[in-house]
Amino acid sequence: MSMHIDARPGEIAKTVVVGGDPARIKHIAETYLEGAKLVNEKRAALCYTGTYKGQPLSVMAVGMGIPSMMIYATELYDEYGCDAIIRVGTSGSYLPDMELYDIVLSQAACHTSGINDHLFNGTFCPIGDFGLLCTADRLAKEQGIKTYVGNTVCNDRIYRGPETYKSAAWAKYGILCSEMEGAGLYTVAAQFHKKALMIVSISTKIILDEDGTEHFVDLPENPGHSMDDAIRLALDTAAEFAASK
Repeated sequence: MSMHIDARPGEIAKTVVVGGDPARIKHIAETYLEGAKLVNEKRAALCYTGTYKGQPLSVMAVGMGIPSMMIYATELYDEYGCDAIIRVGTSGSYLPDMELYDIVLSQAACHTSGINDHLFNGTFCPIGDFGLLCTADRLAKEQGIKTYVGNTVCNDRIYRGPETYKSAAWAKYGILCSEMEGAGLYTVAAQFHKKALMIVSISTKIILDEDGTEHFVDLPENPGHSMDDAIRLALDTAAEFAASK
C-alpha cells in the first residue's frame, strides 16, 4: 500500500490505463475487463484489475489536474512497479476542423504549470513514449480510426480570461488541444524512466475573443462515435504493450 492507494502489492497490473472520472473508470472495468476486481477505492480513486484480450490490466481514476496526476503516477510507478501508464481523457480542440470524439495522440505536452521550474538549467519538455505512440497510431490506422498526432498543452486553469491567459499563440504554433494532466504524467514517467502515453478524445472546441478570452463551444454530434473510441484504443495499446513484456 502507498499513501494514497490501498491496493496490496501485486493487486495492480504492470500496465495501467488511467482517467480522471471514477464513473468512467467503473464503466471501463465493467464493460471491457474480464474478471475485474476493485482493488482500491480510497479517495474515490477507483482501481480495478482484470484482463483485457488475455493480458493483465488495471484501470484507475486519478482525479483532475497536474498535482493529482503526479501523486498517482508516482505511486503507481515507484511503489507498485508499474511499467506503463496510458491516460485516456477529454480535451478542448484548437483546430477548427476537429469533430466531437476525434482522437489526439499526444506526442509532447507543453504546459502553463510551474511543476518543473528550478529543476533544470533550461526548459524541460515532457514527451510521451515513442513506442506506445507508434503502437497507438498503428492500431488506429488498422481499425480505421481518425487520429491527430502532435503537440498538446496542459493547463493548471480550465477557466481563463485575458488577465490570466492568452492562448492564440498555442494554436498559431500548431498545438492541437488543451487538457489538464498530460505534462504531469509525462514528467513523472521521465523521472522514473517508465513509459507513458496520453490519448484524448475531443469533447469541446476552444474559440478566442479579440481580447484573448477563451470560450468553450459545444460540438455537434458525430454519428457512430463516442468516448469509447478513445477508450478502446487505449486498452488495445495497453494490451499490446503488456503482451510484449
